[in-house]
Amino acid sequence: MSDNNQDSSFIPLTGNRYERLKVYKIANCIYAITYFFANKFFVKGDRTIDQMIQAARSGKQNIAEGSVDGDTSKEMQIKLLNTARGSIHELKADYEDYLLTRGLEHWSATDPRSLQTKKYCLKHSDAKDYQEAILTRSDETIANIALTLIHQYFPMIEGLIERKKKEFIENGGIKEEMSSARRRARGY
Repeated sequence: MSDNNQDSSFIPLTGNRYERLKVYKIANCIYAITYFFANKFFVKGDRTIDQMIQAARSGKQNIAEGSVDGDTSKEMQIKLLNTARGSIHELKADYEDYLLTRGLEHWSATDPRSLQTKKYCLKHSDAKDYQEAILTRSDETIANIALTLIHQYFPMIEGLIERKKKEFIENGGIKEEMSSARRRARGY
């Protein structure tokens, strides 16, 4: 078997492309907002601080890890993306609980503030866009901004999971890729 016939493309190292994903960028915005929110509006020592920050971090980091791990394990990629999704669901509940237990308003989908926030969030997916804006906002407003981003995150992460499932069904995983590369290298 000559080196010319070998096919090393069965493991394309493409996982670092996650930073370009809109869902990853939105997750990064959610993390930045949550970090600020939890540290500003909760009393030091409250376990909710760490829980919210870790849930937001997991919603972002598991996209990164899943994307890189997806180079060699589509199954692990799908599991990690679903973990990211679950973490943001947990964070959503934390924000909703915060509003509820403090008698603050969870803006309805038709509330003018909600519509304005949705419009802004659709156009801004860089955490820096939010870091300055939230400095002067109330806890109610920041929680609703985070919830707006969270509601944008869900269809994106669910769409990404579905695309990865479809890719797996169509192309298989690493074992199929390795077997195919071996057959090509052997000339059959």
